[in-house]
Amino acid sequence: MPPFTAADGTELAYHDSGSGAPLLCLPGGPMQDSAYLGDLGGLAAHRRPIRLDPRGTGASAAPADPASYRCDRLVDDVEALRTHLGLDAVDLLGHSAGADLAALYVSRHPDRVSRLVLVAPGTAAVGLDTPPEERLAAARLRSAEPWFGPAYAALEEVTAGRGGAEAFTAVAPFLHGTWDGAARERHAESGRRRDDGAAAAHAGEGAFDPPATRAALAGFDRPVLVVAGEGDVNTPPPTAAAYAALFPRAELTVLPGAGHFPWHDAPERFTATLNAFLA
Repeated sequence: MPPFTAADGTELAYHDSGSGAPLLCLPGGPMQDSAYLGDLGGLAAHRRPIRLDPRGTGASAAPADPASYRCDRLVDDVEALRTHLGLDAVDLLGHSAGADLAALYVSRHPDRVSRLVLVAPGTAAVGLDTPPEERLAAARLRSAEPWFGPAYAALEEVTAGRGGAEAFTAVAPFLHGTWDGAARERHAESGRRRDDGAAAAHAGEGAFDPPATRAALAGFDRPVLVVAGEGDVNTPPPTAAAYAALFPRAELTVLPGAGHFPWHDAPERFTATLNAFLA
């Protein structure tokens, strides 16, 4: 698709596929291009996913001002895309850190969102903390896996605040429903595609005001779906349930056997869940 221009003049790219009603999709990372979302487990056979490449990632240009990577400032990019598409309101999906941006967009433009889908949502924008035991409990569902011992020991270090880069690398299997060759390659590719400098700026000082965002979400009266993976140590089901409780009209779906990328781990169930909600 041809690029569109953000309010500050940065040229941004999006990817439009599938058919049916549009679904505007915000990737996580943070600051990772949208390619990893793919067709969302086959959802493109039923809907029209429109994937935004955040500024400085994928086919989108890097901004002149690096401070514009901050999450609250990215809201203007989402609004520019909605305007470019000529849509009065959108169905909006945010995955992982993309849920932070989705939450801020809803806070600022509630009338522009018809339905909201949060998949394995990050919680920085709403100030939800996940207790270490929640992450460890989700991890213990994988105790029969041959890699479990070292990965669990690394996760204990991470949740205790002692984990370094090696420990964070070692917990990667817990983010995926199946730690096979395909999952390993997807994980490696995600690392190659993420802009670490932009990611550091994403949650910079002033990016989030959780009390204000929570108050805005409490007044959002449109349908909301929160999707969690049963074994996701990043956003365990209790954290996802607490997020859903912030909205007056939210439902929670927990997908058995799924991790942080449920469209890979349980594609048929994931697609059926979203189709039923968005119908």
